[in-house]
Amino acid sequence: MTAASIAGSGAPPPGSTPANWPATTTEVVDLNGLRNIEFGDTEDELTRRGILRTDLDGCGPMLTGHDTVSPVFVEAKLVLLWAGDPMRTPEGITAGSPVDQVWSRYPSITRLPAPQGTHRLDGLLARTGDRAYLFLHDGRTVQKTIAGYADWARRLFDEGAGPC
Repeated sequence: MTAASIAGSGAPPPGSTPANWPATTTEVVDLNGLRNIEFGDTEDELTRRGILRTDLDGCGPMLTGHDTVSPVFVEAKLVLLWAGDPMRTPEGITAGSPVDQVWSRYPSITRLPAPQGTHRLDGLLARTGDRAYLFLHDGRTVQKTIAGYADWARRLFDEGAGPC
């Protein structure tokens, strides 16, 4: 079920976002979510508020105005956000940030090595209570930031699923 839920979430392919959509207005993703979007919000609630678009071709629903953020829903609740550049954490970590900077900003981080024999990225899990950031990296720089519920971030890393 996890793989199916995660696989059904994500941004559409390039060029499929309507031209009249606003540019990204929020640049910070934190452990609560985004401005006006919180972890635990339901798909129905976000759709009713005009924040979630499900009528576009792509690999899943999109957040209006956040074309570099892919929502992940489990049992119709928002559990994770995959955030691409220019989104950043409040501590300033974004795609392209050096791994050393992640270590300095999140001193209690857990190292998650990718399984041997796979082409997956290593991870760094910065957990605070039931929330966490998962930074996927190539050994030098952050490639992707995932924020949300810590258990779902860890499960996503362990199972190797992505938003598409």
